[in-house]
Amino acid sequence: MLAVHRPAPDGVADGREPGLFVHGLGGSAANWTALMDRLSGLVDGEAVDLPGFGRSAPPTDGNLTVSGHVRAVIGYLEAAGRGPVHLFGNSLGGAVAVRLAALRPDLVRSLTLVSPALPELPPQRSAWPTGLLAVPGVPAVLRRLAANGRDVEAATEDLLRLVYGDPSGLSPVARAEAVAEYRRRLEVPHAMPALVGSARGIVSAYTERGDQALWRQAEQVAAPVLLVYGLRDKLVAYRSARRACAAFADARLLVLPDSGHVAMMEHPDEVARAVRELIAHTAG
Repeated sequence: MLAVHRPAPDGVADGREPGLFVHGLGGSAANWTALMDRLSGLVDGEAVDLPGFGRSAPPTDGNLTVSGHVRAVIGYLEAAGRGPVHLFGNSLGGAVAVRLAALRPDLVRSLTLVSPALPELPPQRSAWPTGLLAVPGVPAVLRRLAANGRDVEAATEDLLRLVYGDPSGLSPVARAEAVAEYRRRLEVPHAMPALVGSARGIVSAYTERGDQALWRQAEQVAAPVLLVYGLRDKLVAYRSARRACAAFADARLLVLPDSGHVAMMEHPDEVARAVRELIAHTAG
C-alpha cells in the first residue's frame, strides 16, 4: 500500500471534491504541501509516495516502470474509493497521471500536469545527468560517492539548482528540510534502487510505440487538462508545451517565466490560481 500524506484537518466543511497528487522522480508527497495548502478549501487532497519513494516500500514485484507506478496508484484509488479525483502529476508523476487518465477515465475528473515527463527527443543537455541514472554502472559510482562522505549540503544544493528556477529564494527552513530529506534517502537501502529503476522506467516509456506511447495516450485523455511549464526548467523543455497543447483534447496552458521543474513548490500561488480556474471549468 502506498504511503499517503493528508493535510491536518482545517475545519473546512465537507463537500470538497477529492484530489490526488503524484510526485516526480526522486521526490515525495511533501513536494505538494504548498499547493495542497492553497487548495485546501476547494480540494480534499491526498499526496502519495510512489513505490520506493518517501515512506512507501518498494514494490514487491520490483516493477518500477511507468506502468508499474500507474498500477500502484490505481490500486490505491480503488481501495480508497475516492475517484474520480482531480489528479495532479509532476515530472514522472505527470507521465503516470497521463497514462492513468487514458486507461481509467472513470477515475479522473481533471488533470493538472506540472512539467510532465512526456517523451522529448533530444532531451535538454541539463537533463542528461538524470538520464544517466538508467545507464548500468552509474548508480554504483553514485553510491561510492555517498559512501565516501560527499558533503550532503553541497549535494542538496546541486539538486535544488537543478529543479528550481531560482533556489536563492528558498528560506533557511526549506533548505534545512531539503538537506534532512537528502540525508534520510541516503540511509534508506531501497532509495537508490527505486530511483534507478524509475529512471530506467522513464527511458523505457520514451521508446514505447503504438497504443502504449505516452503521446498517443495523451490524445485519449478526455478530462480537462492544465499544463504548467517553467521557462527555467532544466529537465523538461518549454518546447514540449506546444505538442502537449495539441495532444490533449481540452487543454489550457500556464507558463511561468521564472519557474523551474517544480512550479508547484516555487510558485504555488500562481499554480493554485490556475487550478481553481480549471476546477471551475469542470463544474460548469
